Amino acid sequence: MNKIHEILARNVTNVIPSKNLLLEKLKSGKKLNVYFGIDPTATRVHVGHAVALRKLQEFVETGHNVTFLIGDFTALIGDTSDKDTERPILTYQEIEQNFKTYKKQASKILDFSKVKVKFNSTWLSKLKFAEIVKLCQQFSFGDFASRELIKKRLKNKKRVGLHEALYPVMQGYDSYYLDTDIQIGGADQTFNMQAGRTLLKNYRNKESFIIVTPYLTGIDGRKMSKSWGNAIWLDDTADEIFGKVMSISDNLILEYFQNATNTGEEKLEEIKKALKSGINPNEIKKELAYIIARELTTERKAMSAKKKFVKTFSKKDPEFLLEIKINKTLADTIAPHTNLKSVGDAKRLIQQGAIKINGDLVTDLNYKIKKGDKIKIGKKVFGTLV
Repeated sequence: MNKIHEILARNVTNVIPSKNLLLEKLKSGKKLNVYFGIDPTATRVHVGHAVALRKLQEFVETGHNVTFLIGDFTALIGDTSDKDTERPILTYQEIEQNFKTYKKQASKILDFSKVKVKFNSTWLSKLKFAEIVKLCQQFSFGDFASRELIKKRLKNKKRVGLHEALYPVMQGYDSYYLDTDIQIGGADQTFNMQAGRTLLKNYRNKESFIIVTPYLTGIDGRKMSKSWGNAIWLDDTADEIFGKVMSISDNLILEYFQNATNTGEEKLEEIKKALKSGINPNEIKKELAYIIARELTTERKAMSAKKKFVKTFSKKDPEFLLEIKINKTLADTIAPHTNLKSVGDAKRLIQQGAIKINGDLVTDLNYKIKKGDKIKIGKKVFGTLV
């Protein structure tokens, strides 16, 4: 399989308008304008974003014009594509603080010596009101209102801010301004990326493409998210990475090898066969944790984390490597790390004596937890409350 076919073979869930048309474009030999954007709504970038970053790096390696876009202006609104409520409005100061380390984190995946870094405030902040009205005329509010989560919020009489409808217009303008040939993003971004295709078609009579990359499931079984505290961060220490990977469900092992590492296809086939053979999944998970830690830190740090993990667990005196975000109650806090991912399941575990905090058994549902507490959930999950 040649490099062009490889780009569209792995970690691509959809190509719009079609994979065959994009293949023809890629075979033409023309350098294409490719971009991926990320809003600085948090200070850190996680390995879920790295799925798209790896795809972007493939275009770097094949000689295309690649842009890493920081949405410092779109972050003022915040995308609610995968949220069931409005995002809180961020200040300029918060946004600026958030993106300070984005390039450093993404450089673990992207070769920035061959990538342009741009901020969309450069062009969006200069648009006049009349120009914004003209852009909005290219879209139907009905299309926006028919989006699944927006429809659900309206049905449940939850507020939908009018400003939220501007987000896809702004993202579409990013694509138009950059004269994009290919946009890369997750499935939740498809509607917003389609806005870019619309503007390019209407204003430049240009056919552009969308590559949709798969989600990476978070360590709690939901989609990995900046705001849900279920992420492996690109700037996590090797110890933190190792502990988090070892906490994932066995059924996520293949997904993580496929989407969160650079593991080659032959090795992936070996792993599939090993899992089917009945090998202890924990042994494969240790290899997975080591690979992710090595790719995001160094081989020495990854090996140290592996040795430390094996040593502490063999002593049955584990180190508390996983960071668990405090929620309203003890049950709410541990729910994402239970089998059913539910508060009800968490309450049952507490009442059944499956929870230890700082070494003490806790069965009181009203137990007051605090940052720094060491918590054990069942036999496999060990963490520090943050």
